[in-house]
Amino acid sequence: MKYLKFIISLVLVVSVFYGLNNKFGSIPPIGKFLNPYTGVWQNETDETIDGTVIIEGLKDKVTVNYDSELIPHIFAQNDLDLYKAQGYITAKHRLWQMEFQTYASEGRLSEIIGEAALNFDRQQRRKGMGFGAEQTMLKVKEDAEGYAYLLAYAEGVNSYISSLKEKDYPVEYKLLDYEPEPWTAKKTALLLMYMTKDLAGHDNDLEYTNVLRMFGKERFDLLYPDFFDELDPVVPNDTDWSFIDQSMTEIPNSEIPLDTISKTIDKPHPDNGSNNWAISGIKSYSGNPILANDPHLGLNLPSIWFVMQLSTPQHNSFGATLPGALGVISGFNNYISWGETNATRDVLDWYKIEFSDEKRNLYKYNGQWKDVSIRVEEIKIRGKETNIDSVRYTHHGPVTYDKNFMGDHELSGYAMKWIGHIGGNNQKTFLELNRSKNYGDYVNALKHYTAPAQNFVFASTDGDIAIWVQGKMPNKWKGQGKFLMDGSNPLNDWQEFIPQEFNAHTKNPERGFVSSANQHPVDSSYPFYVFNDGYETYRNRVINDFLREKEEMNIQDFKDLHNNNYNLKAAELLPYIYETMDISSLNDEELKILNELKAWEFNNDIDEVGPSIWRNWWVKLYNLVWDEYQSEDVALKRPFTFQTIHLLKTKGDDEFMDIQETDEIETAKDLFLISFKEAAASLTDWKLENGDYNWNAYQSTYAAHLLQGLPAFSRFNIPIGGGRSIVNATSENHGPSWRMIVEMSSPPKALGIYPGGQSGNPGSKYYDNFIDDWAAGNYHELNFLQSDEKTEAVTATQTLISN
Repeated sequence: MKYLKFIISLVLVVSVFYGLNNKFGSIPPIGKFLNPYTGVWQNETDETIDGTVIIEGLKDKVTVNYDSELIPHIFAQNDLDLYKAQGYITAKHRLWQMEFQTYASEGRLSEIIGEAALNFDRQQRRKGMGFGAEQTMLKVKEDAEGYAYLLAYAEGVNSYISSLKEKDYPVEYKLLDYEPEPWTAKKTALLLMYMTKDLAGHDNDLEYTNVLRMFGKERFDLLYPDFFDELDPVVPNDTDWSFIDQSMTEIPNSEIPLDTISKTIDKPHPDNGSNNWAISGIKSYSGNPILANDPHLGLNLPSIWFVMQLSTPQHNSFGATLPGALGVISGFNNYISWGETNATRDVLDWYKIEFSDEKRNLYKYNGQWKDVSIRVEEIKIRGKETNIDSVRYTHHGPVTYDKNFMGDHELSGYAMKWIGHIGGNNQKTFLELNRSKNYGDYVNALKHYTAPAQNFVFASTDGDIAIWVQGKMPNKWKGQGKFLMDGSNPLNDWQEFIPQEFNAHTKNPERGFVSSANQHPVDSSYPFYVFNDGYETYRNRVINDFLREKEEMNIQDFKDLHNNNYNLKAAELLPYIYETMDISSLNDEELKILNELKAWEFNNDIDEVGPSIWRNWWVKLYNLVWDEYQSEDVALKRPFTFQTIHLLKTKGDDEFMDIQETDEIETAKDLFLISFKEAAASLTDWKLENGDYNWNAYQSTYAAHLLQGLPAFSRFNIPIGGGRSIVNATSENHGPSWRMIVEMSSPPKALGIYPGGQSGNPGSKYYDNFIDDWAAGNYHELNFLQSDEKTEAVTATQTLISN
């Protein structure tokens, strides 16, 4: 049985007699956990997916057809019933996951995990996550119809929760010894805040301030340019922007506070990103546009996505949903398809705040003292006293860093200005996309969208393709947001937002395709400032080269591009190293490893050793180049990979190439040899301990349970190629979280796959049954039903009715 391995490992670490009725830290009472009537054994069976279920408040019958992959196809007669049913069905399969993520978002993990989560919870509170969700709810309530849908969804979730007995609780509740609480509309807002922080919460302003102070502006501009030499942006080069009649905000006369910042809060995963593209009929084998999407997120179990079909007589959509949110996020309907990639726009800035005295109730602004507002955060801790954290808010936002949290100045702090704190109605965008029928509907749907900024790709049965870089973006002055700013100067505030119609976009370009891969959205001719805070430079070029070179493409071409393992980064540096590096001092083992690498054709396939050698060598080379950044006392952000390679090839004698701890003066040529010898020694040791260092073994991709300490609920050694900055963008525990291909026939035909399964129950055969196909580059046909009538694709039917 699936739980046997887990139960054995759990029982071995506790004393059975004492543990029968007592908790051991985060370990549940063993007697209760193993109770044959209410404990873990009850989670071994799959969910019931047939029969009739009573849900109070439904206006009409709802039919839920399941296919062989446990994908629910929901057919309702009206939208309120549809979203109530979506809430019920999602909770049925993913209750613990959706609720746990809202606990994490709001900074409440200490309630269920204990004191070990306190620092995480404090960070979440000081980021203003709960505050942002509250601002979102204020905005959502302005839309009576949309708010009613949120309430209907919550009612559906709660209908499922109220039907549960203790024995029915998902296993994680039993493991952590707590129970689900009622779902609310605010929890949906918290879930969307969680995604906003994950995708639009990345910044390096404080780290860059340290770099500027240490190395000066000239060196900073060399290391962190606004535009890289190689640029293949989302919106094609030389786009005509003459329709924009608004200019960039003028640069103020303001000094940068060159503080020394020793430590910063946790950042989102650096690999969070995505690919998407669409081709028009002129490039399609069938004459129909074809669209593809694959968001790159953490590889977790249960999976971040839950696939559903949502249908009423007025609209019919299918695709990936976020458990806890309404509608389809990445998917299609009978008329259009859509998908997203992260636009990685800089929408988070930091302001230095000066307080009037030790009470810190007043802060300086525009030559006067303004009142702070204080939000008292009460963080409940399991088994401990409640932690009280008073967070001061300015007009910029929460003072995240102060004397009580990661700061060491009595009368100053750093306040966060973040787009996530500005209330938006992102949920409305997705609900309208689900109903959209053409390009105009798509554009109107995007107008409600605030954050995180996304590249929304589009294709329709009308033959249109498009992409919009959509989000609420401040109109910044050139350089605004790179560094810490003086919070007392009004000219440093966000002065205005870029009008939505001036957000970068393109429709039906002559080249016959649109695409994005987290690269720079525009070239330098775009009239608004766009800060380069780490745009992708490799995946986008591989994708665009592929799409340019092929005059006609079919579905297999799209599959091949999704699973493309070409390592452009290695291909652009290694030939130069081969020509430059002096190999006369290499021993036989080192020469063998070098020749293995030279035989590699730059594809990160699972049976290749070249990717492993390259990865090991590159990490050591990169660390040697930026040894000046190795400080435990100062928070620093090292230069991006693209610029590092550019400097290695064009400025090989720059003083940054010199190793700090030696008496010699090293150049790039020396670093190539030194780092290669280190890599060869490291790989030799790795081989002795682990065996062959083929890419499958060396990368060792895994999908971990959301509770990271549960290996029995995780999948390890997943045989998949790819890598960072590769179209098939995998890493150890990160990668393509949902691959989708849609051909805009009538009705559309679609394929999809993700690294997980539809069930959130580790005891279910549907928990991780997609992973092997996902790793192999295979897809499953998405059965887009046009009515609730039972077809060959339907394996079970459940009927939802009111009492």
